[in-house]
Amino acid sequence: MRQSIISRSTWSNRWAFILVTIGSSVGLGNIWKFPYMTGSQGGSAFVLIYLLSILLIGLPLLIAEILIGRRGGGNPVAAMLDTAEESGGSAWWGLVGWAGMIGALLILSYYSVVAGWIVDYLCKALTGFRVETAEAARSSFEALMDNPLRMSLWHTVFLTMTVGVVARGVVSGIEIANKIMMPGLFLILVLLTLWGWKAGDMSAAWHFMFDFRVGEVTPDVILAAVGHAFFSLSLGMGAIMAYGSYLDKKSSIVHTSLWVVAAGTLVGLLAGLAIFSLTFRHGLEPTAGAGLILQTLPLAFSHMPGGGVFSILFFLLVLFAAWTSAISLVEPFVAWLTENQDIRRSVAAWGTWLAVWILGLGVCLSLNRWADYRLFGLNLFDGLDFLTSRIMMPLSGLAIAIFVGWVMRRAAVEEEIQLRGKAFSAWYHVLRTLVPLAIALVFFHALR
Repeated sequence: MRQSIISRSTWSNRWAFILVTIGSSVGLGNIWKFPYMTGSQGGSAFVLIYLLSILLIGLPLLIAEILIGRRGGGNPVAAMLDTAEESGGSAWWGLVGWAGMIGALLILSYYSVVAGWIVDYLCKALTGFRVETAEAARSSFEALMDNPLRMSLWHTVFLTMTVGVVARGVVSGIEIANKIMMPGLFLILVLLTLWGWKAGDMSAAWHFMFDFRVGEVTPDVILAAVGHAFFSLSLGMGAIMAYGSYLDKKSSIVHTSLWVVAAGTLVGLLAGLAIFSLTFRHGLEPTAGAGLILQTLPLAFSHMPGGGVFSILFFLLVLFAAWTSAISLVEPFVAWLTENQDIRRSVAAWGTWLAVWILGLGVCLSLNRWADYRLFGLNLFDGLDFLTSRIMMPLSGLAIAIFVGWVMRRAAVEEEIQLRGKAFSAWYHVLRTLVPLAIALVFFHALR
């Protein structure tokens, strides 16, 4: 047992762990990506397959990742090594922890840039920013993309906010920040949904998302929904494993995972209803893709009573979601530095900030000044996204499913998960067969 592990922090209670794990899962993928993917993938067919995928693929894998973290009781690399050693597995399994940690930092380098756009639009909303036409909304966003100095400034601000929380510690930093932001996020989301019901076309939004038609289900829709279910829970990045390592032995992994999945899914559905109710009310295009939040919605907010106030609330909601997720991306590597290299948390956190900040500056420049510098046709932004979301995360998730399902001793898995009989057998069978198959299909589809 590593000496540093003896004095490791633990969450103050099970609900604290639930909040921080929800915070990790509820990010831009739920507030931003879920609505625009729903729009671009035809609506209700995508939603239905997504919900089934969350239940049959996301939940079993979430349980497995938390299980490894708590069983190993350390950062992702240490947790994988310890659990592998306990079951007689190879030390090569430690590479899964490394892939998750490095992948998380690579993701954070461009995630921080995108979150910086949200900070920019929040500041605009606070100053009464309005756009009268779709062309004006598009021009405003393009002006931000063409300004590397402005993007770098907001990237710096957001990354500093994120690392500042992690540097304060597990309980006094990460836990307290999530205890403040997550209730605020849910409150704002409920207010926006109620406002969408009053000021938007909630009926059209509801039918678009939940009127299921069999003919709309295509192989591409299925694979897109399965892939998003995997990514929306922050799986395969080491974050959930790191958070799970701070969970006490008395808490039920299954019950906490159910809460996380339910809350994350609810956030995505409510965000979709709120966004699409306004989109349909103003005759805008639900298939606007990634521009749905930063181009379509500002136009909608500018043409409705009270739009200025709710524009502020909306971008504050997205900022909270991005912030809590970004915090979880920093923690795995900081935990490794403090536990394995005996570096003080504050030094580890700000050292990580520097590395991610420098890479993030390159991401900002890749969208304008360095746009012509490409590898395999991808700029740095797109290349990092492709490497992490289409290669590293799926392979890490696949390895986690295989490791828990086929390498760890069944007795150790049963002891940690605290399930018995048919419930355990059902989860175990799904993890060993359906989850690896689904991830493999998504992986090969993404490489086409």
